[in-house]
Amino acid sequence: MPRTASGAGLDETVTVAIPAGRAEIGTDRPVFPADGEGPRRFVELPAYRMDEAVVTNARFAAFVAATGYVSEAEEYGWSFVFERDVVGPVGDLQRPHGAPWWCRVDGASWRQPAGPGSVTEDRLDHPVVHISHRDALAFAAWAGGRLPSEVEWEHAARGGLKGALYPWGDDEPGDDGPFPCNIWQGSFPQADSGADGHRGTAPARSFPPNGYGLYNMCGNVWEWCAEPFRVRSLKRAAQQLNREAASERRQVLKGGSFLCHRSYCHRYRIAARIGSAPDSSTSHMGFRLVYPA
Repeated sequence: MPRTASGAGLDETVTVAIPAGRAEIGTDRPVFPADGEGPRRFVELPAYRMDEAVVTNARFAAFVAATGYVSEAEEYGWSFVFERDVVGPVGDLQRPHGAPWWCRVDGASWRQPAGPGSVTEDRLDHPVVHISHRDALAFAAWAGGRLPSEVEWEHAARGGLKGALYPWGDDEPGDDGPFPCNIWQGSFPQADSGADGHRGTAPARSFPPNGYGLYNMCGNVWEWCAEPFRVRSLKRAAQQLNREAASERRQVLKGGSFLCHRSYCHRYRIAARIGSAPDSSTSHMGFRLVYPA
């Protein structure tokens, strides 16, 4: 069972209580309607516990040391790294169509998040990244938890606030402040000023926690959820998206990342969501777990 005491070591689990109640999911103010952000609806949830922060490099390293687990990025031999962060030259690296700021880097994995030559020893308290859905499930089975459902994730992210856009309320972060989370400041993808104190991931326990005591529910890294990505709509475009998502077995991710900016990816909102294939891994994907109350 997870530890709940404060002051736990870097590789230990600290959880917070999430109360039972009428949980809110979705929004009637969608920014990206095609993503299935709405409509707002309600679900009754029992109480549960949630990791106060995403799984860190230290926690994942403890899991690997105990089990010998090999991540999917390590099995494949490569993963996607944001161009700015790649160790070494990037000129000849493959890039996905439509997102040229991502580079396929041989050897990139949770152990070498920016590619060969990078390490995690100086960021043990940062989120573990390059984590696939399968990797997250394997860790969950070892840790005695599970990935949250989307409604559990949103209920926890709101921290007791009703109808809030963000875990802290409705105030929009700006390039010059306030800085309630770790996102991009500047012109994406050319220039990130790092005005919030970070260019790349921030420690998992940074910025003020929300009303339930959860850190970085929005920004920093995307977080895997338990269920497949689907859009609740009968429109033809939505049904086509659902067919594509089902064929690729896309899973829901929530929360946005350090690469989000209002001008490009305004998805550091509670209701925002994306779907990715379960074997996807990048330098801005992580996870946290939930547990029985």
